[in-house]
Amino acid sequence: MTDHTGDQATEAFVEQRNLLFTVAYEILGSAADAEDVLQETWLRWVKVDLDQVRDQRAYLIRITTRQSLNRLRTMQRRRESYVGPWLPEPLRTAPDTAEDADLAESVSMAMMLVLETLSPTERAVFVLREAFEVSYDEIAAAVDKSPAAVRQIAHRARQHVDARRPRKVVSAGERRAALDAFQRAVETSDLQGLLHVLAPDVVVVSDGGGLKQAALQPVFGAEKAIRLFVGSMQKVGGTLTTEPTVINGGPALVFRLDGEIDGVAALRIEDARVTGIYYVRNPEKLSRIECETPLALH
Repeated sequence: MTDHTGDQATEAFVEQRNLLFTVAYEILGSAADAEDVLQETWLRWVKVDLDQVRDQRAYLIRITTRQSLNRLRTMQRRRESYVGPWLPEPLRTAPDTAEDADLAESVSMAMMLVLETLSPTERAVFVLREAFEVSYDEIAAAVDKSPAAVRQIAHRARQHVDARRPRKVVSAGERRAALDAFQRAVETSDLQGLLHVLAPDVVVVSDGGGLKQAALQPVFGAEKAIRLFVGSMQKVGGTLTTEPTVINGGPALVFRLDGEIDGVAALRIEDARVTGIYYVRNPEKLSRIECETPLALH
């Protein structure tokens, strides 16, 4: 490869890097594994004869998708022995991510959990088609299926997701108000405040990975959720503080114990109330939060 060709390869990769990372993350649910996939993609990309590549973006997506699928199949075997509920690795995203409703939804904790119920190929097809509007022909090349088969997979995956996805569009004002109310109620152990901001059918999913205390099953209903949170706060042996942030395109709180990150709670908000709390305490999934620059998913 000449230096000129090497410069072209580097420029193309850097230009598409955020897109490729987001593709890998949505397929895998792990930022650390997505970074590994990008490294593998780069190692293959620099060996490609660019003169033979008609569409560099499509080619890079193809490599990234194939590497993601390989890794996902390995990860699924590991997840079978995971302790308690598994949640995606929280990803700090730029505040303006929420302005693109479709993009914000595609990386939300709620959507990522729905994607977990798809097969690896269904997940890749759905992500590429719905989140990034990749053509059926390009997806077919990425997943080694015919375009006709990809259309059928996409239709089946879309039906599956549509039956499970949140349907309410929430304004920025509603999100801020609900997050503020939830933060105040948690910090002051205000039972009435929590009862007011939590939807009656709220679900709490907590992920400690066997390394931190967390509920081993999802908790359903406002009263049980309140008992869980208040009970957890009473057991804290130090100073617990919270700070608002944007995680996976939506409102969230970072919990700190004596200044150190203890967990991240991403919220799903509908009709101005919290309908889902996705609380990640597994320290192996929190290492990027402190140093990570919020990602612009474009």
